[in-house]
Amino acid sequence: MREDYRQVLDRSQVYVLTVDEDIAGVLVLSQEAGELLLENIAVMPRYKGQGIGKMLMLFCEDYARRARCTAIRLYTHERMTENIDIYKKQGYLETHRATENGFARVFMRKSL
Repeated sequence: MREDYRQVLDRSQVYVLTVDEDIAGVLVLSQEAGELLLENIAVMPRYKGQGIGKMLMLFCEDYARRARCTAIRLYTHERMTENIDIYKKQGYLETHRATENGFARVFMRKSL
């Protein structure tokens, strides 16, 4: 998935988490019809296992509540079973599966 991040910056809210001026993670969000779409969450490999992903997810939920969103939606590749398990533990429910742009995706949603 190779996005043109100039376009992403124009259409979405992008947040970068740093540790001592080093990029540790990124979060890309957009609002759609009263819900928040978590477009992308990424943690740099050297920061995995340090709670960065959880911090980003908590920030996402706080952001959604402040924006008065009723839910957060996301999708991931069906092969990302570890991520799917993490999202389920965070309260996300699988809504459906579909192939989009050649990717087998799992769509999830968390009501707020």
